[in-house]
Amino acid sequence: MTPLRIAFMGTPEFAAVGLRALIDAGHEIACVYSQPPRPAGRGHQMQRSPVHVLAEERGIPVRTPKSLRNVEAQADFAALDLDCAVVAAYGLILPQPILDAPRLGCLNIHASLLPRWRGAAPIHRALLAGDSETGVTIMRMDAGLDTGPMLLKGTVPITERTTAVKLHDALAVLGADLIVKALDGVAAGSLTPVPQPEVGVTYAAKLTREDGRLDWSRPAAETERQVRALNPWPGVWFDLGKERIKVLGAEAAGNPSGAAPGTLLDDRLTVACTEGAVRLTRVQRPGKAAVDGDAFLRGFQLPVGTVLTAP
Repeated sequence: MTPLRIAFMGTPEFAAVGLRALIDAGHEIACVYSQPPRPAGRGHQMQRSPVHVLAEERGIPVRTPKSLRNVEAQADFAALDLDCAVVAAYGLILPQPILDAPRLGCLNIHASLLPRWRGAAPIHRALLAGDSETGVTIMRMDAGLDTGPMLLKGTVPITERTTAVKLHDALAVLGADLIVKALDGVAAGSLTPVPQPEVGVTYAAKLTREDGRLDWSRPAAETERQVRALNPWPGVWFDLGKERIKVLGAEAAGNPSGAAPGTLLDDRLTVACTEGAVRLTRVQRPGKAAVDGDAFLRGFQLPVGTVLTAP
């Protein structure tokens, strides 16, 4: 392995796994770039990102610019005299002067099998779409949105039990392994970037809280995937009266009666959908602890046949 002088640019835990691997591999991390500390939690205390915390623990300088588009920020980056920059879920667009500054360019750890799921939320969108597999692509960045040529890929299967949390963790570990191998190959000149194919392009749009709203008019299979894909954030929910009920677990079920979407079918909190039904196995009322579906119904005393919400 040839130790390289690197800037690491990332923010969440997914990126921190990659940073840790590069440190352990013996690369020189000249500087870490991350999103600025933000208020979080009940006390709204300012909190550093997971990447920021790890970098400070390892004694690595951290920069948290709000933009890289100004001349000063670009000059500071160029002055690092880098061999390479590694980017993972950073949160800022890199302008061309940043992309051009490192000797070997900027490499990105992207959590999908490009060109499928370019964009901000590839893990969640793969689950929502019912993909049978996803993975990580290491690419050399260009000015487009995840359009750069590819260096390495690795795959992870998606099963009927895969959740966003489990998939995130598996892809983080895979990405960390691949970026170490990619840097070795780039440094040795043994890896040749391959352009992304023009067919199969999809975009993973950024998630909003509204993406978590349950719609009983959708097929049960889609609703069940929605619960697996969108917990813990942005969360899945439906309105019942004046309360917003969080759904933390669900499983697909049958609707032999052909009841209208949104109809409560039994005392286990099974709700009819357009195709089939979905059993809500774990739910939470505002300010209350999460409970199983049958316990929830006992608290609400909803009779079978109640329409929870209109589709």
